[in-house]
Amino acid sequence: MKLHVAFFLLVAMAATARAVTFDASNTASGTTGGKRFDNAVGLAYSKQVLSDASTFIWSTFNQRAAADRKPVDAVTLVVEDIDGVAFTSGNGIHLSASYVGGYTSGDVKKEVTGVLYHEATHVWQWNGQGAANGGLIEGIADYVRLKAGLAPGHWRPRGSGSRWDEGYDITARFLDYCDSLKPGFVAQLNAKMKSGYSDDFFAQILGKNVQQLWQDYKAKFGG
Repeated sequence: MKLHVAFFLLVAMAATARAVTFDASNTASGTTGGKRFDNAVGLAYSKQVLSDASTFIWSTFNQRAAADRKPVDAVTLVVEDIDGVAFTSGNGIHLSASYVGGYTSGDVKKEVTGVLYHEATHVWQWNGQGAANGGLIEGIADYVRLKAGLAPGHWRPRGSGSRWDEGYDITARFLDYCDSLKPGFVAQLNAKMKSGYSDDFFAQILGKNVQQLWQDYKAKFGG
């Protein structure tokens, strides 16, 4: 019975995803990385990934209704000749053609998929009205990537890191530990971040402050 309910919820959210438009363009088709993107990934696939990622993010954040989410009507991707890997501004995702062209650590299509899941999370997540620190914001985005089964091989193992809010894979794995203590923790944390942010959110949800949780996490996996 639970599987049937979960299935219908995903179908409903997928229908909502179709109400949001997804678009992609490649302004770097003349570059080595832009050509590799066209050949190995493609615009049609990327648009489908943005739709699938959005549905997955809403499920992860337990945002079944559109009213629970950020009021975004369109998500766009531009592949362009920029430095770095990717960045998101508002509802626009910008992917570096140079990164795509130079990627040698595995399947470039899977890597781009993972990057798009991370960046799409930035489109939809709450940021505490700007009060949440960047490490947590990036950690939540990588947590979504992790739960989608798209963590790359170069990520550091559980228990790594010197601070809980170090960001990216370090914070993602810590958040995964917190979510194991109370399933749905990340969804609750994101919901609280709609109107502001405090480290005390961890204690409000889990009954322990974030530093104690980090110490427990390090004690369990840090060795």
